[in-house]
Amino acid sequence: MQQITQNNEEEQELYENFRVVVDKGQSLLRIDKFLMTRIEGISRNRLQLAAKADCIKVNNKCVKPNYRVKPLDLIQIFLAKEPKETEIVPQDIPIDIVYEDDDLIVVDKAASMVVHPGYGNYSGTLLNALAFHFQNRNEGKNQDAKPLLVHRIDKDTTGLLLVAKNEYTQTCLAKQFFEHTIERKYNALVWGTFKQDSGTIEGNVGRSLKDRKVMTVFPEGDYGKHAVTHWKVVRRFSYVTLIECMLETGRTHQIRVHMKHAGHPLFADSTYGGDQILKGTTSGKYRQFVNNCFQLLNRQALHATTLGFYHPVLQKNMSFSSDLPEDMQTVINKWENYLSCNQEREN
Repeated sequence: MQQITQNNEEEQELYENFRVVVDKGQSLLRIDKFLMTRIEGISRNRLQLAAKADCIKVNNKCVKPNYRVKPLDLIQIFLAKEPKETEIVPQDIPIDIVYEDDDLIVVDKAASMVVHPGYGNYSGTLLNALAFHFQNRNEGKNQDAKPLLVHRIDKDTTGLLLVAKNEYTQTCLAKQFFEHTIERKYNALVWGTFKQDSGTIEGNVGRSLKDRKVMTVFPEGDYGKHAVTHWKVVRRFSYVTLIECMLETGRTHQIRVHMKHAGHPLFADSTYGGDQILKGTTSGKYRQFVNNCFQLLNRQALHATTLGFYHPVLQKNMSFSSDLPEDMQTVINKWENYLSCNQEREN
């Protein structure tokens, strides 16, 4: 019997990979036909797209669909997960399109917008908005374009999101995310000050064993998924700090949970304790000032500012940037003014 191993990521992840060891008695057979009999529910077309995207390897070398498997071959297959059979109803919802071509689209997601339909959010999502956009846009040769996710950002995180329009592009882009070659930078306002100007947080991220709705860091053991966040200070405001985070991996809530683990929860992040006064006094004008900031920014202070990737069809590197949204910039300005006033009083 062939040995087949499926490596599933967290349920929020959008790709999967398989490892197949061919048994000693296997006769020569095209690899696409061979894999159709070994991976449940997979189509030949999907396998051929994966091979075209260099996502099928035999003995660590990329192969085409006509490769003939041999005994003891080690086959590795990377696939973008097929979307769940949830009907995406087109809805006329405003979205900020940063870039679009026949193969992909980059949007600047607003706060409070869920990315995809799911339990409790079957409408009003980014995918509903994109389905409407594709339906009402003259796609020419690409009339069958459909929104296919290659990554996600949280409902209340703003910023750049990349969406494929066809399965080939989805597979190629998902592979870049899997191999950590995508450039992703975020700006975050966090509680506290840092001794250093830059650093790295490393620790497995997984669902909390006490509360499945939140994530936590498991610094030891095999539980959770390997996660690495690089950070550097942009501006210090005494009790809070504006930082830039660069993701090496992309786990659910990674920046939010890594920063909490490091003792610096994101400002106004109700899920991870950042919606309380964690630094400074808890009474008087300071308390009123912080509460005013919470009212202006009733979400975690996190924005996806930079997104860079290799376009699989145009075959060139692309990079996009996004300015901070108004709510986050307003609060940063208030902290800037607060710091300036305190410095003037001290002088």
